[in-house]
Amino acid sequence: MGEPLSEPGPLNALLCGAPAATFDRLQHAQNNLTRVVCQSRGRTDARPLLRSLHWLPVRQRVTYKVALLTHKVRATATLAYLSDLIQTHVPIRTLRSSDAPLLAVPWTRTELARRAFSVAVPSVWNSLPADIQLCESVPLFKRLLKTHLFRLT
Repeated sequence: MGEPLSEPGPLNALLCGAPAATFDRLQHAQNNLTRVVCQSRGRTDARPLLRSLHWLPVRQRVTYKVALLTHKVRATATLAYLSDLIQTHVPIRTLRSSDAPLLAVPWTRTELARRAFSVAVPSVWNSLPADIQLCESVPLFKRLLKTHLFRLT
């Protein structure tokens, strides 16, 4: 049997760096579902409805799932096959930012290669504020991350 739907999986990483048209289609579907759940008319702006349901927009939801997966990979040794795909960034010289828990982003030639798990995950992780990256408990990490992503919308 597969993972429960509430748990993040590597499949969310497939949408990292996806074309804008893909996100537009998915967002349109989420907006329509939001209107159905809230029993609103078809022309109603979905953004306030999403907020009232405490649902992240699709792009932020993908970021949330990938960041949560990364946090779990870094905090536990349960996902060793994924842990092998990400490397901690080691700065060449000591800087103020040297203490930040950043991940190494491998260099790639193509746009398609930038969507690989080993590239997409460090990019998402490194875009998070340090206070979120440094969270040790999963519930606190989830709360701070979701709050951060809601502020971006």
